[in-house]
Amino acid sequence: MERRTIGATALAVGAVGLGCMPMSWAYSTSQQRGDRSVRTVHAALDAGVQLLDTADMYGPFTNELLIGRALRGRRSEAFLSTKCGLLVGDQHIVANGRPGYVRRACDASLRRLQTDVIDLYQLHRADPEVPVEETWGAMADLVTAGKVRALGLSAVGARAGRGPGARMHDGTVRQLERVQQVFPVSAVQAELSVWSPQALEDLLPWCSARGVGLLAAMPLGSGYLTGTLKPGQGFEPDDPRARHPRFTAEMMAANQPVVAGLRRIGERHGATPAQVALAWVLGQGPYVVPVPGAKQERWAVENAGAAGLVLTDRDLAEIAGLPRARGSWD
Repeated sequence: MERRTIGATALAVGAVGLGCMPMSWAYSTSQQRGDRSVRTVHAALDAGVQLLDTADMYGPFTNELLIGRALRGRRSEAFLSTKCGLLVGDQHIVANGRPGYVRRACDASLRRLQTDVIDLYQLHRADPEVPVEETWGAMADLVTAGKVRALGLSAVGARAGRGPGARMHDGTVRQLERVQQVFPVSAVQAELSVWSPQALEDLLPWCSARGVGLLAAMPLGSGYLTGTLKPGQGFEPDDPRARHPRFTAEMMAANQPVVAGLRRIGERHGATPAQVALAWVLGQGPYVVPVPGAKQERWAVENAGAAGLVLTDRDLAEIAGLPRARGSWD
């Protein structure tokens, strides 16, 4: 698989990563199987995937434990990314960016992941009660201590708290400018897909100008762009898609032309709609690494295959001409 170089320290990773959260948290919990997830991680590694993305809040904690188990004997093949900064309660999630907490969280993640070093340590959310520079400084100390190789910032929740007329990632860019003065940012994780391209407006240009990697979260539209979901199929109560404005039966039906367009392009290449969607993300720049989630081996292998798909000018023009997704937060 093609390798992409991100960050000031020139971190090399496979062009397509693996989002591990669905294996043990959130999406379709009744379908989560630990042994199957371990096989999925192994299949992804065999296919050339390196970047495995997890977080201490997923579970909470169970996702890191799972990945630690999956990497026994194969740690050297993986680029391991995890996150800190969010605490999960019974009915709520709160941010904690206090330096003491960051240090404890890192040590706990290292134990669960059964590793001596985390390749990329991301701040999941900034704590509004703690200057982000203080949190980032504590994370930088972890690099100095040899527990972490590089630092990243997650901007997946960037929709929250935007003022009228503001672009989605204005707040994220301001945070990045602040923390960049403390210690270099190697990667930013943000939603980017055919039906959620807002990161192209300001976030990707910021990253590209500095060689910072953009880890494209939800590049398959939480499964919709694979073409395997049917309008009105319903979701389990704890599945976030059950409350997502684009996953009502009405909006899923209304957005079928988007999937139909991806399928039409895929047929010309012998590829799936998911692979076309991932190839579009990969084509947005050399620092972009899509991180699609997967619970099953076949999906992880299929996603990895997108790294070999090159879209033509005709393909890109057709994607650009697809109708705008409905059910957006915008």
